[in-house]
Amino acid sequence: QVQMVESGGGLVQAGGSLRLSCAASGRTFTNYRLGWFRQPPGKAREFVAAISGDGGTRNYADIIEGRFTISRDNAKNTLYLQMNNLKPEDTAVYYCAVQVYSGVLSQKWNYDYWGQGTQVTVSS
Repeated sequence: QVQMVESGGGLVQAGGSLRLSCAASGRTFTNYRLGWFRQPPGKAREFVAAISGDGGTRNYADIIEGRFTISRDNAKNTLYLQMNNLKPEDTAVYYCAVQVYSGVLSQKWNYDYWGQGTQVTVSS
């Protein structure tokens, strides 16, 4: 049974930082691309960032504007998202996901396993 568990969300003031973690169990994801998505209130789930299996290639949504950094620790089977200079519009439920088969990284239907999400709320 594959399980992805996010943590690290919370309430932060605008300009602050948070670090999200996503721990995977039930399978080793070293060879798979991993991604972060988010779903703002009342909106569709959207792509945030993705990282290759060895961590050498990273992709970001334009909306991130260089404020977030995706990383992974394959020895710990864990994915991270460092979020700096947070804005109220970053408020959303953040999800981690695993892409087992190749596909466009920014499209959520190309991911095969998902976590339950962690809430990030940024106050102005």
